[in-house]
Amino acid sequence: MRKFFEFDNLGTNYRTETVAGITTFLAMAYILFVNPSMLAADGATGMDENAVFVATALAAAIGTLIMGVFAKYPIALAPGMGLNAFFTYTVVLGYGIPWETALAGVLVSGIIFIILTLTGVREKVINAIPAVLKMAVGAGIGLFIAFIGFQNSGIIVADDSTMVALGDLTNGPTLLAVFGIVITVILIAIGLKGGVFYGMVITAIVGMIFSQVPTPEAILAPIPDVSPTFGAAFSHLGEVFTLQMLVVILTFLFVDFFDTAGTLVAVASKAGLMKDNKLPRAGKALFSDSAATVVGATLGTSTTTSYVESATGVGAGGRSGFTSVVTALLFILALFFSPLLGVVTSSVTAPALIIVGVLMASSLKDIPWDKFEVAVPAFLTVVTMPLAYSIATGIAVGFIFYPITMVAKGKVKEINPIMWVLFIIFILYLTFLH
Repeated sequence: MRKFFEFDNLGTNYRTETVAGITTFLAMAYILFVNPSMLAADGATGMDENAVFVATALAAAIGTLIMGVFAKYPIALAPGMGLNAFFTYTVVLGYGIPWETALAGVLVSGIIFIILTLTGVREKVINAIPAVLKMAVGAGIGLFIAFIGFQNSGIIVADDSTMVALGDLTNGPTLLAVFGIVITVILIAIGLKGGVFYGMVITAIVGMIFSQVPTPEAILAPIPDVSPTFGAAFSHLGEVFTLQMLVVILTFLFVDFFDTAGTLVAVASKAGLMKDNKLPRAGKALFSDSAATVVGATLGTSTTTSYVESATGVGAGGRSGFTSVVTALLFILALFFSPLLGVVTSSVTAPALIIVGVLMASSLKDIPWDKFEVAVPAFLTVVTMPLAYSIATGIAVGFIFYPITMVAKGKVKEINPIMWVLFIIFILYLTFLH
């Protein structure tokens, strides 16, 4: 085992790797409860919350195990924040697409990702999209997720005069969410690893004390039935061959593609695993991620992707794939804690959504706002996502305006041909479908 994971070359050991794996799990364990809550949306989507819980844990466990054993990186995977919001609020509730068809779209995006990885086309696609748009998409998704958190908690409510307004902060569930935000901010500010997860735990406990959150009848229980969502994607594959679903698949693919690439580079750099500014075994890492998406869609969850929270495990000393193996085992153990799903109300998940939104918005700092030709598409991408309540629409607007501003600036030669193809696709999307 030591030889397989190259402990000696990486200067690590079992104890360090185990602690790192536990640290990574605690930093991202919130997704076990946030993802089922997000995809089920209080029954609005029709998805079975318990089945999604199992799909989430298994997709995370299998994806992380593949990353650890095949790519040998200390990087964990789970259904991605942002993509689950897009799945629920844009595709299913916004477009009225059945959740089974949406899962089929996730499955197809994962298969395409595998093909792009195996053929080496991924580098061309990555290079085709301007860095400013990649950063804008990440920040925009952060604002969108945060807005959902504010809305679900009642902190922000609908208003006939101003469209949105501040909610009643004296309302019990809303006040609990505000408390959750404050305590989570404090935990992260003092540098506590897993601050988002611990913030949810403390918020849930306080909610139970003040009767704002139901007290669970048990903590452990048999693993719930995953059959309500398992394999549903395959029976609806014939429904993905429409222009609307093409845009949906492209969005799933695009966000996963660049979120994964960014996470891999960031975590590998922190671990000192980069060589000559290149990522060793990049193909294996990307394949692991794309395979996890296919597994997740088969089980019944939105896109599974690499988690930047893996950096907490690296910070604890994780350097090899054994870190990921430990994290994967903990996700399997988590399958027995399904009774806690009832404790995770909107008031408990809202702080996690808002804080994750804050962390994702950090990419705004890298956008060159003094260059008007790129500032415009970046700004429109970021601001349109929450205002239009759609990640796909934000991407579409940004990708349409980028060629326009670049041509106006006389920089037509800097526009990759692939961007023109996307320009046409998104114009058709906004004209005929949205």
